[in-house]
Parts: sequence; C-alpha cells; structure tokens
Amino acid sequence: MLRIGYDRREGALSVALALAFFAISAAWFFELALGYIPCKLCLWQRWPYYLGIPLIVLGLVAHAREEGASLRRPLGALVALTFAGSLALGLYHAGVEWKFWAGPADCGGRIFSGPASALDFAKSLDTARAVSCTSAPWRFVGLSFAGWNAAISLLLMLLGLRAASSRM
Repeated sequence: MLRIGYDRREGALSVALALAFFAISAAWFFELALGYIPCKLCLWQRWPYYLGIPLIVLGLVAHAREEGASLRRPLGALVALTFAGSLALGLYHAGVEWKFWAGPADCGGRIFSGPASALDFAKSLDTARAVSCTSAPWRFVGLSFAGWNAAISLLLMLLGLRAASSRM
C-alpha cells in the first residue's frame, strides 16, 4: 500500500537524489561536452554515484510503501556509507593534487583497447594525452573536481544519515 504524505527523511533522500544526479551529470558533461579527460582517480570517484543513486531511489520507494518501512533506515545508512567512501576518495585525490601525498603510480587516465594496426598506433601517439592524477585541470573557488566531489559527497553522506535517523 502506498503511503501519502511527506516526512523529512523522504525530503533528505529527494534532495540527495537531485544532488547526486547533478554531480554525476556534471562529471559526464565536463568530460563529454567540454573535453576534460578524467584520470584514474576521477573515474574511481564516479563509482559511489553509480551505486548510491540506485540506493537513493530504493530508499524513496521504501518511503512510499508501507511495506518498505523496515528498509528505510538501512537504505539511508547505506547511502551515507557509500558517500562516506566517495568523500574519502575525493579527499585522497585532492590531497594528491595538492602534493600532500603520492597518488597511484599508474594514474594515467582513460584506458582504451588500442589501435587496429601499427600505423594507427603511430597516428594515435600524435594526439594521445596522458592525464595525471597529480594536476587539477580545473578549479573553481580554489576547489578542483576532486575537491568539489568531496564537498558534494559530504552533503550526500549527511543527507543519507538524515534519512537513516529515527527522529522525524
């Protein structure tokens, strides 16, 4: 049976869904429309969104159905945990960019299947760009993509905790 009404936990999940969708869409926009090539750590930071968005949707469905009441808190907690991991990845990558610590030795960007022939390989060397995890190709108000991911992930983690809370 569907439950009609609104509570703050549901509102937290609705805001989390919009924010998570905006963040992953922005990452894809910067890559596909503006030509920013993501490094290995940038790609890793997308995985929590690929897991977190379906969890948020499941949480909203659980909120809408009386039968799903027992799933509300665990799903909110899973959303919080997922974006806590995203926060950790974003902070790690930002620290690599600021040279606070070393990043992965093999951080070189996009992996591709390779050219079909030796001639294609030679041509691809002229246009190939290695992407390093240690340099931020873009900053806005001092934060790189990784820094913005950390900030957004913190908000998403807090929204997940709010959805998992027992208080209304």
